[in-house]
Formats: sequence, structure tokens, C-alpha cells
Amino acid sequence: MKIRAAVLNTMGASTPYAESKPLEIATLELRSPGAGEILVKMGAAGLCHSDLSVINGDRPRPTPMALGHEAAGIVEEVGAGVDDLKRGDHVVLVFIPSCGHCGPCAEGRPALCEKGAASNTQGTLLSGERRLFRDGKPIHHHMGCSAFAEYSVVSRRSAIKVDPELALEEAALFGCAVLTGVGAVVNTAQVKAGTSVAVVGLGGVGLASILGAVAAGARQVVAVDLADDKLALAKSLGATHAFNSGAADVVDQVREATKGGVDYAIEMAGSVKAFETAYRITRRGGTTVTAGLPPPTATWPMPATHLVAEERTIKGSYIGTCVPQRDLPRYIELYRRGKLPVNKLMTGRLDLDDINRGFDLLREGKAVRQVVTFS
Repeated sequence: MKIRAAVLNTMGASTPYAESKPLEIATLELRSPGAGEILVKMGAAGLCHSDLSVINGDRPRPTPMALGHEAAGIVEEVGAGVDDLKRGDHVVLVFIPSCGHCGPCAEGRPALCEKGAASNTQGTLLSGERRLFRDGKPIHHHMGCSAFAEYSVVSRRSAIKVDPELALEEAALFGCAVLTGVGAVVNTAQVKAGTSVAVVGLGGVGLASILGAVAAGARQVVAVDLADDKLALAKSLGATHAFNSGAADVVDQVREATKGGVDYAIEMAGSVKAFETAYRITRRGGTTVTAGLPPPTATWPMPATHLVAEERTIKGSYIGTCVPQRDLPRYIELYRRGKLPVNKLMTGRLDLDDINRGFDLLREGKAVRQVVTFS
């Protein structure tokens, strides 16, 4: 079938993207799903910093590539061997498919699936195949999803069935922003009720962490970011304190307000400076979690003696240390009960043709979560 999709031909385009147009809205050939795969009619796809970092070259991927990884849609067709989904089912896409057999999967850590990571790096589906073509030449898949498109073929293991009563543009946010942000709080950090939490970096994922900390019962929820409007939004979502990270004494401000630092600091900005801030505002004996993804060359000189003398813990978090089949339905239920107002993270809706302008807004910090919607 012929579809329209946003294709990145080369990384590192000049800005503004509305002028350089790194994403070409191209007509592609999408081939039928193979064994263990499904065809999804896309309903909505969110614009995420992970997409932006591929566009600007911070996260190198093979090109040409059809981008998009945070999405929800409706099953149109199922391939051989798929017997637990049918046409008309609503699904949220998950950007790490899990094989179910490798070491991490066997340990109950599907977010670290070895086969899923390999196929994502290579730009294929979990099967190792590509279903997108232009003029007979293959187009790489992005994170097994390629969701900035009218239709997409994905592995069955990249999709979680959800209640059709949930609006697709809201459901899309659960596939990345919510799984990653809330998961970093409840799964990776394992925040306990009555403790203190700081979130450094208030994009869509960071603000989802704010929601997660509030839902977990943290007594203090500290928001840290460069943008005052995002700090105000964090306060409206339940943050008890807000500090502009541009202040020279921001670390001192947070430590004073929290009487020595927070129990858990979560870095979501994807920069070394933000991670250092998160580390410095963590109390003695506390835990610093990083889920931001800086460029692969970024390093941080760790003050090693702190780990011993202050019994510090540093943890990485990928997709919120999630088990998607378990966590995604739980988070959706919390949303329905008003405990995770994810809809408040949405700041704009776009047509596919406006996607380059949308990434300008994201790059400039003028948007939290925008979604491309499909009729």
C-alpha cells in the first residue's frame, strides 16, 4: 500500500527546521505484515526529544529513516501467528520490542531486550525485516515504530492493547512520556510515600515524572528547569517547589528548601550539567536517577568518594524500567481516576505537513507534548 510518512534523509540539518525541512513528507510503499507483525492505522503520534536528537545527530541512526516512536492507533491487519489481536483493536506502541527469550527478558526486564535493542539500532523490525520502501529501496524503521505515518507495520511485541474509550491522542503519550517519566519514579527510583523528589528537566517526560512523584505520595516534589512557564506548569501539576536552573545558586536553593537535599533526584534533560545538578541536590544516602540521553560522547567526572562516604546510589532508567504489558494498563487506570492527569501535558496538535515547525517549537522549549493527529 502507498502511505505518507515523515522521512529523515540526513541528520544535522540547519535550523529553523521549518525552513530546512529535515523531515520530508514522502510517499512510501508499505508492505504487508509478516509473521508476528501487525498493520496499524495511526491515530496520533507525539513529538519527543528522542526524535529531535536523531534529527540533529545527537543520537546517530541509519538513514533514510521514517521517524516517530510515541504513538497509538487501530489494528488494520494481523500477520501469521498473531492470534491475540484483531482488526479494530486499539493499541499503544512501545519503542523497545521484547523477544521474551534473552537474558534481560527472562529476568523480567523487557526494556533491556537484547534483540530489541539490536533491531532498533539497525533500523529494522524485531524480525530483522524492513517493510518500508521508496522506489524499491528500503527505508529504515525508527525504534520499530516509524509512527509519523498514516500506517505502520510493527512487531506484535511493539504493541499493547488498550481500551478503545481512551482517546488515541491521549493514549499516544503513554507509549513514551508516561512509561519513561512515571516509570523512573515508581520502578527505577521506587519512591516511597512521604519522601522528597526532585525532577531536573521539564519536558514531557520530566513533567510526567512530576505527576508520578505526586501520585506516589512524595511530601516534597521539586521542579527544576530553565523555563519559568514550565516551572509554573509543574506547580499546577502538584510540584511543591520550583527553581530556575539558570540561577548560579540553584543547588544551594534546593538544598536549603529541602533541608540538605532530596531523597531522590531524577534527571530528564539529557545534559551533563543537568545530571550534575541532580546529583548535587541529592542528600547523603539518597538516589540519583538519570533517564535523559545526552550525546554518546558525553562523560561526567564522578566524585567517587561520595559513593562510599555518603552511601550514594546512581541509577540509569530506560523506558522507566518498565514492563509495558503490566505498567501501561496501570498508568491508564490511574489517569482515568484523576491520579495522573496526562492530558495536561499536551500543548498542541499538528498535521503531518507541519511536523518540521513542531520540532522547532520543541527545540526552542516552547512546547511540552505536541501530537500529530491523523484522520
